[in-house]
Amino acid sequence: MTATVLDPKTALIVVDLQKGITGLPAAHPCADVVARAATLADAFRAKGLPVVLVRVTGGAPGRTEGPARSGKPAADWAEIVPELGPREDDIVVTKQQWGAFYGTDLDLQLRRRGVTQVVVAGIATSIGVESTARSAHEHGYHVTLATDAMTDMSAEAHDNSVERIFPRLGERGTTEEIVKLLG
Repeated sequence: MTATVLDPKTALIVVDLQKGITGLPAAHPCADVVARAATLADAFRAKGLPVVLVRVTGGAPGRTEGPARSGKPAADWAEIVPELGPREDDIVVTKQQWGAFYGTDLDLQLRRRGVTQVVVAGIATSIGVESTARSAHEHGYHVTLATDAMTDMSAEAHDNSVERIFPRLGERGTTEEIVKLLG
């Protein structure tokens, strides 16, 4: 379903658009994803609505079958890309898990501002974006997914989230459609 409405108190959550992640190979050009996320951020800021910039600096300690990270990341790995800021009034959330809610004060920050809806964008669609959207839905927020302002390392994983998971969590829309809804 195409995005139909944005609540008066809607926040933008941009997940993991940081130097170390946007430099990785992805299913869609990261430069395009960053540009669309920056367009959304500028539109939200112009309306006086909250912009949340999320970055990841660690990972959950549990065992997985995936390969362990090796080596030390570059010093600027966790820096938010300059196209996004952060700007003076932005909320910056540093997470250690896939999703932006668990182990952070994101829910508190949003509730203090009266936020009832979130628009989510970023990388990776099937990991940080989906985890954040699931948690937002579980916390009772209306969720809108900016599908052209996100990508994944795998086109198949991206498509699965966008086509099968996101319709169960909220509405989907393009950057252009969401900016139009902002008015």
